[in-house]
Amino acid sequence: MIRHTITSFLFLLLLGASLTHASQEDQLMRFIESTAKMRQADRASNASVAEENDPWADASSFSHLPTRCTIPSAGTKAADKITSLPGQPPRVNFDQYSGYVTVSEEYGRELFYYFVEAPYKAASKPLILWLNGGPGCSSLGYGAMMELGPFRVNPDGKTLRRNQHAWNNLANMIFLESPTGVGFSYASNNSDNINKRGDQRTAEDTFVFLLNWLERFPEYKGRDFYIAGESYGGHYVPQLATVITFMNELHRNTFINLRGVLVGNPILDNYKNNEGNLEFLWSHGLISDEIWVGIRANCTFTPKDDWRWCSVAGQAFHIGDIYPRNIYDPRMCLPSAREGYLAGYDPCMEYYVEAYLNTGKVQEALHARTNTNWLACPRKSVPFHYNPGPVSVVPTIRRLVERGLSVWVYSGDMDSTCSITSTRYSVKDLNLPVTKPWRSWYTPDLEVGGYVQQYKGGFTFASVRGAGHLVPSYQPERALVLLYSFLKGMLPPG
Repeated sequence: MIRHTITSFLFLLLLGASLTHASQEDQLMRFIESTAKMRQADRASNASVAEENDPWADASSFSHLPTRCTIPSAGTKAADKITSLPGQPPRVNFDQYSGYVTVSEEYGRELFYYFVEAPYKAASKPLILWLNGGPGCSSLGYGAMMELGPFRVNPDGKTLRRNQHAWNNLANMIFLESPTGVGFSYASNNSDNINKRGDQRTAEDTFVFLLNWLERFPEYKGRDFYIAGESYGGHYVPQLATVITFMNELHRNTFINLRGVLVGNPILDNYKNNEGNLEFLWSHGLISDEIWVGIRANCTFTPKDDWRWCSVAGQAFHIGDIYPRNIYDPRMCLPSAREGYLAGYDPCMEYYVEAYLNTGKVQEALHARTNTNWLACPRKSVPFHYNPGPVSVVPTIRRLVERGLSVWVYSGDMDSTCSITSTRYSVKDLNLPVTKPWRSWYTPDLEVGGYVQQYKGGFTFASVRGAGHLVPSYQPERALVLLYSFLKGMLPPG
């Protein structure tokens, strides 16, 4: 027993060392830092900045997209059906599918999806597409396996257990690994894959994916459809919603029956994110009053700032070795931290998922390319080239609200990567009148789940108490209450 404990301890230490900087939050912070450098260089050379051209404001930007499935499908619904996943628990009472959908024949871009139907009355339940962020992190690894999917991976990295608060209790769920290069998704012809990867192509490829996927699953055509996601999904989700809305309007046809979007702990505005995160750290006692005064005196949180001081230095050199996804989390995956500081949360879960999805039998069962070196997110040694999107998606969200879509944003209140303070700054920039003022909301066991406020057009902002960046991981029951309320079009119970 003692030998087994020591072996497990050494294994986790080595595993933790080998998987450092693998998280969605680390990937996002690296991306923000690299884009800040790029934009600063653009300003220094008087080059045009990418965000000045906003394709999300003009429907004609997407008029070249197909209106029907034009790519011969190499897969079928029957071929994509999963008989069973290795190590899954007994009595699984829902159908699950996975496979590839081609989104570009010319460049061989293949997006990998995992789809789970609802256990009961799947035919009457809506369809939700879940998108994780990064950019470059996997919706299969994070969304499906660590957050809101039907299973969680056990510490042995070989078996699964049921997630009783899975979102497929309320809806049929697609988890898409996007863009190409993420997880099992790939491009067989890489000549355009690296340099052209960015927000617009990600949204366009996802739209093509949906058109082609609906041909494979025609019973979902016309079904109420929602898009949900987190982190850099704050870009992916409203941008895909914009493409769908524009295409429906351009062709006066409902290709996809989009009803609303739901995004958690999102990055909505780069500058507001920097400002809000630093204020969050100061208000939670992680940086000193003197540092905060210096930040306020020297930083405008506009393109004029020195990004090294106002973004990176303000955090990295003063807060110590704190885990940004949850400032109260243990920093490393160690046996003493296996349950974290929150009951049921395991900081080692990323490593279990990577072990599971790199098993040959699992890849075969998922109909993925075998011998794939599956990663939750790119490592520092494996750059994920992604052209920066717009500085702010606040105008994009405002247009969705004006078009009558249901738009909800939620924030776990312990996250410092995309903090609740940052999100509140961006919500304020929407300039929407409040219709239902700030109040607490409750879970079925009469605990305060968080706080909520609604605005003109139905835009809703909610906090989730006691949650970090991955809200459905930290607070699965509270996340499910929010989803139920969102789908019902009513605020969570007061």
